[in-house]
Amino acid sequence: MNKPKGKLIAVGGNEDKGSYPTSQSKKKYYLDFFELGILKRFLAEIPVERPRIEVVTSASLIPEEVGERYQSAFGILGCEEIGLMHIKEAAEAHQPANLERLRQADGIMFSGGDQSRLTRFFSNSPFLDILVDRYTNEDFVIAGTSAGAMAMSEIMIRGGSAKESLLKGSVRISQGLGLMGGVIIDSHFIIRGRFGRLMEAVVSHPKTVGIGLGEDTGVLITGGHLIETIGSNLVVIIDGHVLGYSNISEIERGKPVAIENMLMHVLAKGNIYDIDSRVFYKDKEALQLAQLKEQPE
Repeated sequence: MNKPKGKLIAVGGNEDKGSYPTSQSKKKYYLDFFELGILKRFLAEIPVERPRIEVVTSASLIPEEVGERYQSAFGILGCEEIGLMHIKEAAEAHQPANLERLRQADGIMFSGGDQSRLTRFFSNSPFLDILVDRYTNEDFVIAGTSAGAMAMSEIMIRGGSAKESLLKGSVRISQGLGLMGGVIIDSHFIIRGRFGRLMEAVVSHPKTVGIGLGEDTGVLITGGHLIETIGSNLVVIIDGHVLGYSNISEIERGKPVAIENMLMHVLAKGNIYDIDSRVFYKDKEALQLAQLKEQPE
């Protein structure tokens, strides 16, 4: 299968959007956010000098407020061509005006909220068809934070308590937008302790890779398989390809899940993981060196 020409940026949530209540918090967010730069990196990956960005606020129940925060954040970064798409029902994902705005955009950002709203509004829509086509065939960048990140994959975590995870059935799964196969993405991963939740999702879908995104942290996904950690926190990779025994198919709902040989990696800023080969690289230089060695003499 051909690799997509576009890029995905999946963000774990809580990324600062440019509001500084105190001088101390301004310093903190400047160092953790703008220097390590998730939104700045998003803009840098778009091969246009003055990009047109569309922010889709559909996952949020307060779309106008969320949209204003993104406009402010992008403004601080010098990007003023920002459109807000407050799509609030499935019919709007079929409207010609919204489809044309998507065709004219250089990049698109899905806000946080409820990922089920994104699949309800956009699944089986011409909006999603255009999105997939542009991601596949153009240098188009799609970013999503929290719910917007979780909805990117084919298999999507719809909900589930972290406290009850690894009790069969505690994690609710549904169909995502399908921008990326073979992975399951979870957000707010570190602070909310969602290790068990993602482990249960992966063991329920063997041969998948779980991506747990910490707060103020994201992954840049290129070629549909290379993920690079960006931001100030951690990304946890849970590899389900080498699982041994699990009792999940045998036990009743609510019973503890047993898992043998669950493989895990922890990525900090700059680390890279290849989902296809399932190999960890400490940085781009290590990846490039490995690629050179693979080339025929």
